[in-house]
Amino acid sequence: SDYRKLIYHLKGCQGLRHKGSSPFTSIVSAAKVCGAANESPSVKSLRLLIADQDFSFKAGQWVDFFIPGVSVVGGFSICSSPRLLEQERMIELAVKYTNHPPALWVHNKCTLDSEVAVRVGGEFFFDPQPTEASRNLVLIAGGVGINPLLSILRHAADLLREQANKGRGYEIGTIKLFYSAKNTSELLFKKNILDLVNEFPEKIACSLHVTKQTTQISAELKPYITEGRITEKEIRDHISKETLFYICGPPPMTDFFSKQLENNHVPKEHIYFEKWW
Repeated sequence: SDYRKLIYHLKGCQGLRHKGSSPFTSIVSAAKVCGAANESPSVKSLRLLIADQDFSFKAGQWVDFFIPGVSVVGGFSICSSPRLLEQERMIELAVKYTNHPPALWVHNKCTLDSEVAVRVGGEFFFDPQPTEASRNLVLIAGGVGINPLLSILRHAADLLREQANKGRGYEIGTIKLFYSAKNTSELLFKKNILDLVNEFPEKIACSLHVTKQTTQISAELKPYITEGRITEKEIRDHISKETLFYICGPPPMTDFFSKQLENNHVPKEHIYFEKWW
């Protein structure tokens, strides 16, 4: 079948990696769609069951997404935590509707049990080792840029649970998410985010921004919502020597905040960013 040929071909290409991707990320695994949901009017999430036991990723990374019969390779950030993969062999992606062939396939052709292949890549991740110094995180997301940051937020929550339950593992500081979208219907994963804020009120906080809201904001969301963009001052208030900044969103936003942070003397090695187009 097309699918077998694709996997066979990809396994043969495993040596040919993207510039900059490291060898351990290059496993190509077969995967099967085992769940799908509409996260917003323009974004569909997929759950994939990963066949290869050796496939792993770090919170924040993306996958090359290979579809039988579609010659263009997709590139989608993983929004689930590494723990979901460890425990259930699943990853979750959220894909915005565009005319890009892989996105069109996800929105129009993909069904439960559709077979694809995936390979991990990307240098944007949070993967602290148990003995590393404790850090605070500031996550700054624009639109679909929430995907890798949600993976990082979920990983941070898993680290907090591990600390609480076992009293060991990496000791994380506080986590603050700034997340901006056009309106509340385009704020993806609101419920997941607020559940984490409520589970860890001392540790996790979020500030949700809407730039073009036209309808009434629900009572439960209201306390977390600010109308207007994320401001430089809000970010500046979170600068400290112990804080790492992760920024993902449209290039102008990413450039703006990474420059502002540098101007405020945040060391370059504490600023991570991923641009999407």
